[in-house]
Parts: sequence; C-alpha cells; structure tokens
Amino acid sequence: MSDVQQRIDELVKGNEVLLFMKGSASFPMCGFSGRAIQILKACGVDPKAIKTVNVLDDQEIRQGIKEYSQWPTIPQLYLKGEFIGGSDIMMEMYESGELQKVITG
Repeated sequence: MSDVQQRIDELVKGNEVLLFMKGSASFPMCGFSGRAIQILKACGVDPKAIKTVNVLDDQEIRQGIKEYSQWPTIPQLYLKGEFIGGSDIMMEMYESGELQKVITG
C-alpha cells in the first residue's frame, strides 16, 4: 500500500463520518459537495461530527481516493469505515430512508 493509500486508510478507519469533498463543510467548493453536506445535516448528523478532507488541498489524496474506493468522482462518503458513495447515491439512500438507518445503526 502506498503512503497516500495508507493515509487514506487511516482517515477512513479513524472517523465515524468522513467526507472527501471539494472545500469544507462550511464552505463547499462545488454543488455536489454542498449537497452531500446538506444531506448529512438533513439526516441529523452534527456538522461538527463530520470529518471532511478537502481534496483541492492535496492532489495526492484527490487522485488516491479514487483508486482507494474504485469510484471516479468526488465527493465520497464513508460511514464507520464503509464506503457509501457520492452525492447521487447519498440522495437516493436519503430519499428511501436507508442513509438515516446506516447513520444511526
């Protein structure tokens, strides 16, 4: 495992709610990242409990997370060490009530 993959793995395993995104929770830098934050808030997640990683600050992480998850787009949500998906999947899961169950379960 490369250094960047090791760093990503430690972040994923060390945080309950982890969002790789463009920007930060208080200042998203793209619409999809902003939507991901709004979905988490709508699920009752305290914004302070969301660990975010701004991929715009670290090119290695930006590329490495795509390889780590085998998922081509940002944002990427991890809950309790498990890859959930991007903002479209988050929205589908939220609308069906599944995301709330995963967060509280």
